[in-house]
Amino acid sequence: MTNVMSPGRGSRSSLGQRVRADFPILEQSFDGNPLVYLDNAATTQKPRAVLDALVGYYARANSNVGRGYHRLAFAATDAYEESRAVVQRAINAEHPDEVVFVPGTTAAMNMLADTFGRATVSEGDQVVVTGMEHNSNLLPWRRLCEATGAELVVVQTDEQGALNPSRFADAMGPRVRLAAVTHVSNVLGTVNPVRELIDTAHRWEVPVVVDGAQAIPHRQVDVRDLNADFYCFSGHKVYGPMSTGVLYGKRDLLTDLPPWQVGGGTVKDVRADEPVRYVPAPARLEAGTPNVAGAVGLAAAFDYLTEIGWSDIRRHDETLVRAAVEEVGDVPGVRVLGNPAADPSGIVSLVVDGIHPYDVCGHLDHNGIAIRAGVHCANTFVDTLDPVGTVRLSFAVYNTVEELELVSRALRTVEPGLWTTEHPTERFL
Repeated sequence: MTNVMSPGRGSRSSLGQRVRADFPILEQSFDGNPLVYLDNAATTQKPRAVLDALVGYYARANSNVGRGYHRLAFAATDAYEESRAVVQRAINAEHPDEVVFVPGTTAAMNMLADTFGRATVSEGDQVVVTGMEHNSNLLPWRRLCEATGAELVVVQTDEQGALNPSRFADAMGPRVRLAAVTHVSNVLGTVNPVRELIDTAHRWEVPVVVDGAQAIPHRQVDVRDLNADFYCFSGHKVYGPMSTGVLYGKRDLLTDLPPWQVGGGTVKDVRADEPVRYVPAPARLEAGTPNVAGAVGLAAAFDYLTEIGWSDIRRHDETLVRAAVEEVGDVPGVRVLGNPAADPSGIVSLVVDGIHPYDVCGHLDHNGIAIRAGVHCANTFVDTLDPVGTVRLSFAVYNTVEELELVSRALRTVEPGLWTTEHPTERFL
């Protein structure tokens, strides 16, 4: 791994250059253009430390956990539980058993809706969400309300796509049983005042579920400081493997959760003529063979970021976001949406007047620049912003200001294409 602890470590402009060599996929070029990967809100690339951890697990410890009485099984179980402890420390959970490994944020939200939600929400109750939610933190609660006869209350954002805490407070009341909010918008990078929202909800004794998928790669999350009841994120957003993720829950809340899926690893005993006896959380919530290698890789990702240093990562984000706003803001016809520089969190969304986002995306791809265009699985939020979709630049530790200059240059030469001329209002996720 690159020596990220080398002199000059605090430099705001050099982090991307120093760590880029840690990411083998970035060595590629397309049509003579070096790869500029700016689709990190969709998924981040993996450093060698993570790749080595995955290969090392499969090469030296691969076995099922908690089921075998042999050395490989012991090694796999130890690696799995050590990974849980790494995540516990990374998010400052009080206990390792407050960390449940899941396939990702979507799975975590569905688990909570189908267990905690079903036990908490009944006909006539209310579930509060914000107007900027990703579909993964909207649809599970919407389906819960449809199934139970509860009301889904959506706290809309302002014209800048930001949430006014007073609007959220106004939505609280005696019928509210649960609130679900995103920490950072995946469309605009807007950072919600999550601690304030949680405090407001708790005054009404309303538990809060936080979607932390976009926050976790950009800031050191402290679930105890936030006082979050549940906090969910995906491993692949934070330089870990795909199909990994975490559902954090306060111990007393996890203790009461029934199994979401049942099967191997969830029970103490099963007899044909007696009630099933389930093991405590988190194992009760991790049915079947877990993604042990994924957990090991996720722990390696957190170790990698810890070595870089969260303060350096935050400064790097601030530099990139503000440079992006300045660079693209100077391009004729380009409009930056929201106010990403107010509290930079690695995302800048824009529109190019008169040109469909997919045409912009295709043009940038021809220049070796990978970005995301569309509604970003947040249809209802993008609808309030009015464009067909947005062009989203999202940053990671390996990105540089020089790459943003390439984006600015490419945007100056984009022209209307097939989408603009033949499908001007069509979009997909």
